[in-house]
Amino acid sequence: MSRKSRAKPPSPFRCFNSSPEVIRLVVLMYVRFPLSLRNVEDLLFERGIDLCHETVRMWWNRFGPMFAGDIRQQRISRMRGFRHWRWHLDEMYVKLNGEMVYLWRAVDHEGEILESYVTKKRDKSAALTFMKKALKRHGQADAIVTDGLKSYSAAMRELGNLDRREIGRWTNNRVENSHLPFRRRERAMLRFRRMKTLQKFASVHANVHNHFNLERHVVDRQTFKERRSAALVEWQSLAS
Repeated sequence: MSRKSRAKPPSPFRCFNSSPEVIRLVVLMYVRFPLSLRNVEDLLFERGIDLCHETVRMWWNRFGPMFAGDIRQQRISRMRGFRHWRWHLDEMYVKLNGEMVYLWRAVDHEGEILESYVTKKRDKSAALTFMKKALKRHGQADAIVTDGLKSYSAAMRELGNLDRREIGRWTNNRVENSHLPFRRRERAMLRFRRMKTLQKFASVHANVHNHFNLERHVVDRQTFKERRSAALVEWQSLAS
């Protein structure tokens, strides 16, 4: 009896006239670098690629979450079973149409962003939802570093992992410094207008930032070039 061959899934780029390479380049430029939609349009025009800035918007909205999901799944599979995993949790203010909302973020000991979650409050309920989401996707951590916000202790007590919490001066600098790339990107976009857009962009930006987080400050030039080349090759294979 002959084996039934599995049908190959259709290409996500099949309905677009542009090549997958151009689409990946557009998403990479807009999400990774502090550029506006029109900045990306002008830079592509210099390369001989004529696109409208609304096309840039449509492509990052459509393909950004797809690329981010591929990157996240690859990282989760690599980190499964990892020992001595240390998390840093923190929340940052983001202005949304004049109203302050909170972007909760979990960062591991390597500085890679594990989870991003937007809420209007920073009470126990918001902290609990955020931590449940991170734990479900990434598993347990050996240690969880937070600031003195009481919402963390209330949520961790309910989850039964309060004994893993660590608080101390400067111990949470890892996550504080990881806010900077997002802040630069936020200024370039002239802030956000909807929570849904903020949640989507924060998640996509976090995974793209992780993918190109090459730690150039702790490696020599040759190692950095090799890692950068490998990251670009992996990026070109996303959703292929």
